[in-house]
Amino acid sequence: MEVRTLTIDSVQAALRERRASARELAQEALRAARQANAETNAWLTFAEERALAAAARIDQMLGRGEDPGPLAGVPVAVKDNIVTRGVRTTCGSRLLEYFIPPYDATVVERLERAGAVILGKTNLDEFAMGSSNENSAFGPVRNPVAPDRVPGGSSGGSAAAVADGNAVVALGSDTGGSIRQPASFCGVVGLSPTYGRVSRYGLVAFASSLDRIGPLARNVRDAARLLQAIAGRDPRDSTSAFAPVPDYAAAFDGQVRGLRIGLPREYYEGLSSATAVQMEKARALLESLGCELRDISLPHTPYAVACYYIVCTAEASSNLARYDGVRYTWRAPHAETLAEMYSRTRGQGFGAECKRRIMLGTYVLSAGYYDAYYLKAQKVRTLITRDFLAAFEQVDAIVTPVSPFPAFRHGEKLDDPWQMYLSDIFTITASLAGLPAMSVPCGRTPEGLPVGLQLIGPHFGEPLLFRLGEAFERAGGASL
Repeated sequence: MEVRTLTIDSVQAALRERRASARELAQEALRAARQANAETNAWLTFAEERALAAAARIDQMLGRGEDPGPLAGVPVAVKDNIVTRGVRTTCGSRLLEYFIPPYDATVVERLERAGAVILGKTNLDEFAMGSSNENSAFGPVRNPVAPDRVPGGSSGGSAAAVADGNAVVALGSDTGGSIRQPASFCGVVGLSPTYGRVSRYGLVAFASSLDRIGPLARNVRDAARLLQAIAGRDPRDSTSAFAPVPDYAAAFDGQVRGLRIGLPREYYEGLSSATAVQMEKARALLESLGCELRDISLPHTPYAVACYYIVCTAEASSNLARYDGVRYTWRAPHAETLAEMYSRTRGQGFGAECKRRIMLGTYVLSAGYYDAYYLKAQKVRTLITRDFLAAFEQVDAIVTPVSPFPAFRHGEKLDDPWQMYLSDIFTITASLAGLPAMSVPCGRTPEGLPVGLQLIGPHFGEPLLFRLGEAFERAGGASL
């Protein structure tokens, strides 16, 4: 049985009808992943022993007539900044190359409790800092749709694994668009949930007030089922929400006719011609579904990129201070003093993008510049959030492109960090406001490159996003 064509439902049917065992599925998925990895470099570590043991437990439960869970036997990829007990977690950095965590992240515990089979860990930009997946210490990831193009970042490895058919679903993390942008570039579904909807316990921190864990899948229904398994309050994460988790599957029974959809004019300027064409097609499709489209404005959007890179770099400079050669696995050799050991370890261990963000974050937090930059950025963040809250008094959901352009070529933006940062210009506002946002496939350019449509909802509005996204998908949105 080929993993490439499977969904969660088809895995469940195959196990129930005894057309395949969980062990056979895991073995086939691992074989396909190893074979594809030579081309994409999407995987950093395979957890074969753990995957086969989990699959064997599921087969035993099925043999005894027990229910192994809603994700029984589903092969899952996990981004390598989410810790896994006994399986190395590198964060794409030499500093953690040999780090073996002693515990599982909450999302990993919940996945395995639901019966999922974790195949291994996927490649990413170092400490999730990047928009192209070219900043990993273990080499770039190649987009399986077009190998000369980037898969997007920083969850490019997870997006590539799902798009390439090695895993049925995957976990990524999103700080400013790191799930949605690679989902768009690779032609899969990616959801960044409401901040606090999913526990961050066990997610290696980059920017703590922005980081979120979310699903990548080949269709909206699978993304909803994965979120169902991992969402909910976690007492080990004080930022996880007390809000009850709804039944996301129930969202698919709803109609989208009459939904008020906002199209913010600031997000439809400066698009590549191919992306603009796909957005027009998406607009027509939404109208054909009976949605009421309204032009709206989110006036503080032009300040979002600067605001985001002040907030996230400030938090990164603080979070990454712990990697000093003492607490974790790698230490630079031949240092004669403690200060020299710190300096050499961080200088040799971090890549260029991490150093750039640490230096920028340290600068904006320094005593002389805190008020001028960091404090002002927090005020702008509040204004951006208020823009969205005001918009949701007029509309039910907001629709935008995920990125101004489709996947770009490797190396094309590496020498110009500002151009690289602008690739997240349409995703970072929802991140700053803590809102849920989802990328769904919206056809392809004449070159065959996927384009993504971003759906943004109010806080804890994931059911609405799933309903709208599934209706768009069912109406042929992916093949526009």
